[in-house]
Amino acid sequence: MEKLWLKSYPPGVPAEIDVTQYRSLVHLMEESFKKFSSRNAYVCMDKFMTYAEVDELSKKVGAWLQGRGLKKGARVAVMMPNILQYPVAITGVLRAGYCVVNVNPLYTPRELEHQLNDSGAEAIIILENFATTLEQVIGKTKVKHVVVASMGEMLGGAKGMLVNFVVRNVKKMVPAFSLPNAIRFKQVLSEGGRMTLKPVDLNHDDLAFLQYTGGTTGVSKGATLTHRCVIANVLQNDAWAQPALQQEPKIDPLTIVCALPLYHIFALTACMLMGTRWGAMNILIPNPRDIPGFVKELGKYKFNLLPAVNTLYNGLLNNPDFAKLDFSQLKICNGGGMAVQQAVNDKWLKVTGCPIIEGYGLSETAPTATCNPALSTEFSGTIGLPIPSTEIVILDDNGTPVPLGQPGEIAIRGPQVMVGYWNRPDETAKVMTPDGFFKSGDVGIMDERGFVKIVDRKKDMILVSGFNVYPNEIEAVVAAHPGVLECACIGVPDNNSGEAVKLFVVRKDASLTVDELMNYCKEQFTAYKKPKYIEFRDELPKTNVGKILRRELRDEKKAA
Repeated sequence: MEKLWLKSYPPGVPAEIDVTQYRSLVHLMEESFKKFSSRNAYVCMDKFMTYAEVDELSKKVGAWLQGRGLKKGARVAVMMPNILQYPVAITGVLRAGYCVVNVNPLYTPRELEHQLNDSGAEAIIILENFATTLEQVIGKTKVKHVVVASMGEMLGGAKGMLVNFVVRNVKKMVPAFSLPNAIRFKQVLSEGGRMTLKPVDLNHDDLAFLQYTGGTTGVSKGATLTHRCVIANVLQNDAWAQPALQQEPKIDPLTIVCALPLYHIFALTACMLMGTRWGAMNILIPNPRDIPGFVKELGKYKFNLLPAVNTLYNGLLNNPDFAKLDFSQLKICNGGGMAVQQAVNDKWLKVTGCPIIEGYGLSETAPTATCNPALSTEFSGTIGLPIPSTEIVILDDNGTPVPLGQPGEIAIRGPQVMVGYWNRPDETAKVMTPDGFFKSGDVGIMDERGFVKIVDRKKDMILVSGFNVYPNEIEAVVAAHPGVLECACIGVPDNNSGEAVKLFVVRKDASLTVDELMNYCKEQFTAYKKPKYIEFRDELPKTNVGKILRRELRDEKKAA
């Protein structure tokens, strides 16, 4: 198959990357620890941590875990928000030869139990705020070793004690829990410091992460990401970003805003691992939903990279203090996780002077598969081009490639693609083609330049009187209305047309009426696309990354 997208590549971006330059992800990380030892790697709540400290502390965590007798390849769960312990824990787990299972800290007991059992995790490192969730299910899992962290313990002295006091006693964010055999993170560092980390012979085929997908297709499944998958995506993203990073003024070291949660593949790769590769400093934001607090934190730094999802960009833009920040050194804003809306991009560009570069990927692709060129200035409305060493085909329902410009399922092949779903050969067989393409479940079109446009998730499509209606299109247009803060649309059963479009809206302007919005839609859409129902809401259901959950809105309707 002709890789027609290569003709659209920016100058200097290679067609292929060389994954063999690193034996393992640990090899890549340890190279950076030596090279950038004196630089700050992370800052959280004004406490800085250098690469040398990450190196030293992660060795202690790794040595302690090895001392528990875990075998190479054992799964270790990590359940924390963006705090300093997170990168230390992940790095320690990998260096000890184990596999990281990233867990959303806001999981319910049912969701946590499923993930621990499905992954076969034998140990967990958890923030005390969520320990009560673990207490409720640990007896039904294989977890033998529990490490409990606290918000303040890495902040040092009086500040750490104060933060812990406020979190526990004033804000009451730590519900009582009983985990009799748990050990404190600080104690792990102390005990691990008296042990020696034994080097582990890791290669490309060893497991690095079990990255659980949001479960939009039923039960949550673990995407099996090997060291090869993750190294590949780091090198692919690095090559893709270079045109922007090489532009004057060149900035070194870089500062990355890590507001997306590290347990999510987007932040894990785009912030932590890319940061390690570049010797950059990550500003860890434990709670990005506190937009005023987030903006206040941003005011302390000149930041260069800000990966986010559309809802987070929109939330920042709607904070009056955000526009007062210093954007003079902002180089790249990556948008992913959901469609970037033109209205949000245009306002972002006006306020910051930096466009949102939209890309696309999934947990199954570690995550990046396509991206718009790093020096793009125009909003393309596409997810960009396949990145180096990546092939994209658009397939019909029979698995046959469709002609250019025709919609079909986006399928991805490259070194970053997972080896399958953990212990689920049946589910793996449904998504992998015999020649190694991963079928994404997203419907897209490729143009003659190789740019891909998503028209929707296969199952989010609404069928009105035989016509396909794609929610992304409706939402992008409605979001551009000045009275609308956020919106989502779904298909609901209709006696006349099979399905009808229902729109859920969070208002920016409380005086906005249903009639006013209906008239706006009438002007914007052909009849079958026009929402039949509009419902105003105070908020929309979202994942922890801020992606709006149409599925939950659909499920509500079914239940009703």
